[in-house]
Amino acid sequence: MSELSVDHLLGIKYLKEEDIQLIFETADHFKEVINRPIKKVPSLRDITIANMFFENSTRTKLSFELAEKRLSADVVNFSASQSSVAKGETLIDTVNNILSMKVDMVVMRHPNPGAGVFLSRHVNASIVNAGDGTHEHPTQALLDSYSIRERLGDVAGKNVVIVGDILHSRVALSNIFALKLQGANVKVCGPKTLIPKYITSLGVEVETNLRAALEWCDVANMLRVQNERMDISYFPTTREYTQQFGVNKKILDSLDKEITIMHPGPINRGVEITSDVADSKQAIILNQVENGVAVRMAVIYLLASKIKQ
Repeated sequence: MSELSVDHLLGIKYLKEEDIQLIFETADHFKEVINRPIKKVPSLRDITIANMFFENSTRTKLSFELAEKRLSADVVNFSASQSSVAKGETLIDTVNNILSMKVDMVVMRHPNPGAGVFLSRHVNASIVNAGDGTHEHPTQALLDSYSIRERLGDVAGKNVVIVGDILHSRVALSNIFALKLQGANVKVCGPKTLIPKYITSLGVEVETNLRAALEWCDVANMLRVQNERMDISYFPTTREYTQQFGVNKKILDSLDKEITIMHPGPINRGVEITSDVADSKQAIILNQVENGVAVRMAVIYLLASKIKQ
């Protein structure tokens, strides 16, 4: 397969397994590029990309921006809090105003699920979903799978548990789609109040005991509790959450095998994982960040090559 089957990256659920493999092979090439002394390639010199973030972001925004600049694209950054959106301008008007400046691609994070799909039907540009509400975050899932592939050689057949706030997590949903597509076995683990009822319909098992989940898995992806999305209390106290679902070095060392620890960030140190876990050799958290740039370069490059045709 030499090109993606999609014109936008709106969610993992729209991709085929061959798309993921193509993205990973392309990312392998770009990972080599970003470890050179001169980290730029002229691939997208004639492409203009607008980063539109209607919700706070540090890592994802920086990662996309770096990926775009490494490919020599022209980059326009748009922050909703300082824009006319605050004056009541609609999403389509906002984007069309930006597109009239001859932008080829829009990378968008938005609090409303489905915002990227909505946009892709109404504007003439390639859309990359950088997170839509509690729905999907496809590039995070891709870089997570890429990091598993790098550490363990393959994703197929691996046991992966996603621990924490599954209910509010777009990372969890995208990861479940991506891992299942590549043939991994997936379980979720967390307080019952934070596990959505539909989750088993995605072919995922629920494990409420953290110890059992860790003994089963090869990889544990630790999600933070998304307090900013909670309007009610889903568990009694942070301390109690940590006692039941937090991972510390003592727990890791007591397992009869060495498992890989992942985290999409930002980490609440001492809540979902302790510092000695986050900074241990078993954690690939900083590898995930590095791989994020290569994977996002691959996604942007492959989508842009369809624009150029």
